[in-house]
Amino acid sequence: MFCEKAIDLIRELHRMSDGQLPAFNEDGLRQVLQEMEALYEQNQADVNEAKTIGRADLIPSIKLRHCCLLRNQRCIFAYLYDRLLRIRALRWEYGSVLPANVRFHMSAEEVQWFGQYKKSLASFMRSIGGKEGLDITQDMKPPKSLYIQVRCLKDYGEFEIDDGTVILLKKNSQHFLPRWKCEQLIRQGILEHVMS
Repeated sequence: MFCEKAIDLIRELHRMSDGQLPAFNEDGLRQVLQEMEALYEQNQADVNEAKTIGRADLIPSIKLRHCCLLRNQRCIFAYLYDRLLRIRALRWEYGSVLPANVRFHMSAEEVQWFGQYKKSLASFMRSIGGKEGLDITQDMKPPKSLYIQVRCLKDYGEFEIDDGTVILLKKNSQHFLPRWKCEQLIRQGILEHVMS
């Protein structure tokens, strides 16, 4: 049946919850493009025959195949656009360095797009907020307090805060630090917010 493979691509995205990126389905995309090529070639042959011989009975099948082409095209665009939205959200969630298991699910073009998006975002953040810039990826949720209690999950080494104090982040050590300095390390899994 026409358009089944394209619908399968969309179903694959819907099966994954928000925030998760399924593996890039290159085979499925290739099959949809091959189906589209076959439909286009059939249409071209029928259009030429309808023009030269004047067969009006071919017009409904030409219209049906054309609608299938448009539907496949919309499904491919929706698949690729949804993946880009998920990748963009991952930049805000994980920061500028994606975990290896997430990168594994991306195509080469998506990795390139992520790099360009990362550069554009960094350029924008440098352009606002004075000479140091403003990190708009911090404080994704409004903080209840400016300082939080954190526990170090991994040996990280020295960590300097704004007043010049250097703190040694060793595994299982607890510290009372400014929230905005810790948020990125919490997202990377180095620190854990300790709820009192």
